[in-house]
Amino acid sequence: MTAQANPHHQVTHAVTQIHTLLDQVTDSSLWSMDTTETAHTLTELTRAAARLAEVEARVAAHADTVGVAEQVGATSVANWWAHETRMTRTEAHRKTRLATGLETHQPVHHALAAGDLLVDQARVIIRAVEDLPDHLDPELVAQAEQHLVDQAAHFDAVALRHLGKGLLHVIDPEAADAHEAKLLEREEREAAMATRVTMREDEDGTLRGTFTLPAAQGQMFKKQLLALAAPKHRAAVEGHLGERRPGPQRMGQAFVEWIERYPTDRLPEAGGVNATVVVTIPVETLQGGLKPGTLDTGAVISPGQARRMACEAGILPLVLGGTSEVLDLGRTRRFHTKAQRIAIAHRDRGCTAEGCDAPPGMCHTHHDPTWATGGNTNTKHGRLLCPKHHARAHDPHYTTTHLPNGKVAFTRRT
Repeated sequence: MTAQANPHHQVTHAVTQIHTLLDQVTDSSLWSMDTTETAHTLTELTRAAARLAEVEARVAAHADTVGVAEQVGATSVANWWAHETRMTRTEAHRKTRLATGLETHQPVHHALAAGDLLVDQARVIIRAVEDLPDHLDPELVAQAEQHLVDQAAHFDAVALRHLGKGLLHVIDPEAADAHEAKLLEREEREAAMATRVTMREDEDGTLRGTFTLPAAQGQMFKKQLLALAAPKHRAAVEGHLGERRPGPQRMGQAFVEWIERYPTDRLPEAGGVNATVVVTIPVETLQGGLKPGTLDTGAVISPGQARRMACEAGILPLVLGGTSEVLDLGRTRRFHTKAQRIAIAHRDRGCTAEGCDAPPGMCHTHHDPTWATGGNTNTKHGRLLCPKHHARAHDPHYTTTHLPNGKVAFTRRT
């Protein structure tokens, strides 16, 4: 982005000078900068970035005042800003909210302009003050805001957020407990709404994802992983101590162990079967062969991992002719057993209605032919159908057609 030629306003001129100065140090080597100067420069850069953020916020607020977005037909300054700079819309809206907050919170504004506050500290203080009840004396609110600004010299944004929650205890102790409870309930409600887990499977044999959890459950999860990643536990599992502090890899290994250790009898049933991943292992693999194992999700695992899982879990013979599970009960039982459901899920891989991709855990086990018309409770006469198609299988307004590929199709009667 090129600087504006012949800038008239002093802020625009200052920004042009900043770019000129930065151009002079773009390729500068740092080898001659000693430890003391490096530490000083790094902290001053952080302070300078905060001061630039204040100027940026002030210009963003002015952009809204003079109608920059309307001039080009954009719906808002934030959306125009995001488009022009390739910034995400989320970040652009965060910046414009900060700009609006700084206009009404002068102590925060002045501290940020002086480089005495960081941007995340400023956001936390503004929210803490705005969360205070409306009936309070404005003078007390101003004192409370200044108190948090002063504390920013000693605490980071996380600590300031906790101090902000207890701000009312200083201003109005009698109302503090009820107000804090209200804030916590709102925070927990918003955190629950923001809870997300996203996962995607890559071609390199890994599954990547991100998650957002409420703080309480997140801390519980972190504590569980730290227990599994603790040096003493890792030494017992892996035979060596390794690094003392759990790094990202150790935490990832602990997550894997947490998944494998979770008791399956604590999981809810999906489709009549606990949400347990079933591994099909050829007997040759158990005896040292090289044939891979297969998960009921369709994923293929190495022979070594299949054998390791076999050492840690019971082996269900599925439809492989074992005698430890009864897979055909004929007419002696109305509902399919857990073993039968697993066998049918292993065979069908999901809903057997043509064009439906519902996974086994979202399906019912349907008698085909139906139990009422003499169907047997066994794997041969059972098939997976999702709730929608299971309802159609029993709906007299639809006819069921068995297709050559083992699927079924439903047609509405005319």
